[in-house]
Amino acid sequence: METTETQAAGARDYSKDFPVRNIVEMALAHAKEAGGKTAARSKVNGAWKEMTWNEILTRVEALAEGFVNLGVKKGDRVAIFADTCIEWILSNMALIFAGASCVPIYGSDTPEEVAFIVQDSDAKIIVVDNDAADRHKLPGRFSRVKAVMDKMPSVEKVVAFELPTNDADKLMSFSDLEASGRKSLDEGRAPIGPAMASAIQWDDMATILYTSGTTGRPKGVILTHGNWVSQSFNVMRAKILIPGDHLLLFLPLAHSFGLEVAYAWMGQDLTMSFAESIDKLLDNAREVKPTVLPAVPRVFEKAFNKVVAQGRAAEGVQGRAFDWAMGLFDEYAAARAEGRKYRSLQWPLARKVVFEKISQKVGDIFGGKIRCFISGGAPLALRIAYFFDICGLLICEGFGMTETAASTHANLDGRDGRMENRIGTCGPGLPGLEVKIAEDGEILFRGPMIMKGYYNLPQETADTLSEDGWLKSGDIGEVDEKGCLKITDRKKDLIKTSGGKYVAPAEIENELKTNPIVSQVSLQGDRRKFVSAIFTLDKEEVQKVAAAAGLGDKPYSEQVQSAPVTAAVQKIIDGVNARQPSYATIKKFVLLDHDWSQETGEMTPTLKVKRRVVGEKYKAQLDALYRD
Repeated sequence: METTETQAAGARDYSKDFPVRNIVEMALAHAKEAGGKTAARSKVNGAWKEMTWNEILTRVEALAEGFVNLGVKKGDRVAIFADTCIEWILSNMALIFAGASCVPIYGSDTPEEVAFIVQDSDAKIIVVDNDAADRHKLPGRFSRVKAVMDKMPSVEKVVAFELPTNDADKLMSFSDLEASGRKSLDEGRAPIGPAMASAIQWDDMATILYTSGTTGRPKGVILTHGNWVSQSFNVMRAKILIPGDHLLLFLPLAHSFGLEVAYAWMGQDLTMSFAESIDKLLDNAREVKPTVLPAVPRVFEKAFNKVVAQGRAAEGVQGRAFDWAMGLFDEYAAARAEGRKYRSLQWPLARKVVFEKISQKVGDIFGGKIRCFISGGAPLALRIAYFFDICGLLICEGFGMTETAASTHANLDGRDGRMENRIGTCGPGLPGLEVKIAEDGEILFRGPMIMKGYYNLPQETADTLSEDGWLKSGDIGEVDEKGCLKITDRKKDLIKTSGGKYVAPAEIENELKTNPIVSQVSLQGDRRKFVSAIFTLDKEEVQKVAAAAGLGDKPYSEQVQSAPVTAAVQKIIDGVNARQPSYATIKKFVLLDHDWSQETGEMTPTLKVKRRVVGEKYKAQLDALYRD
């Protein structure tokens, strides 16, 4: 049961600011209004299948009754361990309709991570999708659950989207769950949704969303019905999304960004298509032609680096024109970053001849109807934002946290007269949000999206959430004259050298990653004499450099450490160092012959590097740098 956490005593009642009190009421009202309109598209047997809101409500009502038949009642927790798909959404809606709380688990989590979350939340049912090995070559999700079942005594049943029912005693198929609920409704039981719409309060728990653990043990963030209702309405009131938008979703629904998109769709005039996978994202975009694509910066980094690599590889006049245009672009980006006007007689020609063609090419890749991209989950490098901007491809960068049910701020599409897209900031705050900066530079938030607390962690809750509702973000930043937020770094992520100087690594890392040869980078140097860096490199780009130097027949591990590759990385570092104070410059670096991933421990599920883990894992290499 939910214990120890209570809504901040001094926090105001936000429920009066919205037309509904809970998610069930919101979903029922929207389904009634939208009725036969297309709600969602997903690919089934190679073809896109549409579902109307009426069809979704019918299935959700049956699934909710199926969960009730399994003993689920108001206040219970149920975990969902699956990739993003329409069945994930239907399961979540059904649980909410039954009065339960959803505990999302990343589809890429290990058995031990699954066991921790299920045990910590005391979930009584686990919903999984299938038992197919994922693209990271982990065992299937059902196999991962079975491997740690003895560590999860609270689990009474496993419900699977695509598995037969005879694999284990506790296993039940999704179709059988739905059939059970449909039978109960056919026999005269009243749907539970309307009753829950009346019973659930604004402040009742809807989700326990676990942090990704970049700074230690994951914590269960309690997000309420009110948190998600406010986000659903506020992304429309702020015009981050507009009525009629068609979204393509591939984001994990165990992350607040993806879940915020799902709840916005659940209550607003939006259509959602579900990507088959991240690997098929571009194929799916060309097929369904979305108007909005929410994504993490890594998607834009890869797209940018691919365009640059292809442009520079072009032969003859085309390749020379691209190099000329990118040289001007770098001057333009530097000027914008410094707040200067860029004046060049050649620049308008470069935009017309080169960047218009790039814009058309990239736009077509994503289906040709993109109104805007939305970037969240981590900072977006300025160079990439400027590049997309001059190509006429709008990336609206935002900011949010698990503890704020995702967005607190977002840049807007300024092309229709609203506030401009202020690149380099996170944009203005959502309606109802209050922001203040503490004496040490930490950003504090208060508003309807702020969490209720951490599950069964009263001290951590008290340390993060004040009695009058202010949340300590853990981020350092400032608010400009137009009310736009700028994040300078994580409070706990600042590097303090042994000389007492503080270095904010995120912006430096982002700039380094705009170079095609760089895959990932982590700045190190906390309590050390100077700043160092550990790089992973793009294998294809390394091989190009090596081949040009006559080293194409050498093993990749030797190519990475070769003088030409080291010199190429040093040149990139020199360019970035030139814009930093001396104490923040990278003095030495390590080049690795392998990339990082969640499975090897250095990355979170949302593709952020775990600085502490990297520092510990490669301590020997780092120590060698500082011994010299």
